[in-house]
Amino acid sequence: MGPTPESVWAYLQEVGKRLDQIGEEIKELRESLREQGRETDRRLREESERTEEKIRELANLFTTQWGKLVEALVEPGAVNLFRERGIKVRRSARRIEVEDEQGRKIAEYDIFLENDEEVVIIEVKTTVKKEDVDEFLEKLREFKDLNPKYRDYRVYGAVAGITFEEGVDKYAYRRGLFVLKSEGGIIRIANDPDFKPRIW
Repeated sequence: MGPTPESVWAYLQEVGKRLDQIGEEIKELRESLREQGRETDRRLREESERTEEKIRELANLFTTQWGKLVEALVEPGAVNLFRERGIKVRRSARRIEVEDEQGRKIAEYDIFLENDEEVVIIEVKTTVKKEDVDEFLEKLREFKDLNPKYRDYRVYGAVAGITFEEGVDKYAYRRGLFVLKSEGGIIRIANDPDFKPRIW
């Protein structure tokens, strides 16, 4: 005996129920995949942030260590160079910091040369840019306010670099700064002998 309308109807109802179950399972699967995707995105974001932080730390470490190396190369030669220019340097130091009353650093000088009447502050960069010169000039303007002990001293500024962006050496010269350059691994003052430095 063949299928009856009732049996076909019962079969279609069973198929409908099964399709509803499959639909629910697909919906749950989609939600699960969406949740897994969100979790994967979150993990990738966190991992990316951790990686970027490590890259920043390494870049900062490299920059700091490289800066210290350049300062170490500049300081010994600078003492003699300024003595040859008539500034009788008696003391030199690197990385002089000035702090406020709360112990927060408010200024730092890369290389500091002095005698009992004069101070030469040298800003050291791997590559000297115009904005470096402008920031350093501001630092020189504030120097005596932050360091009243030197109020009666003649203060000179100098920028030293392995390289200078185009025209920046001339810009620094025109602003009254000594310009120290590396040539063949030797640091020299690029200003001509008749140069009259600005006094702060």
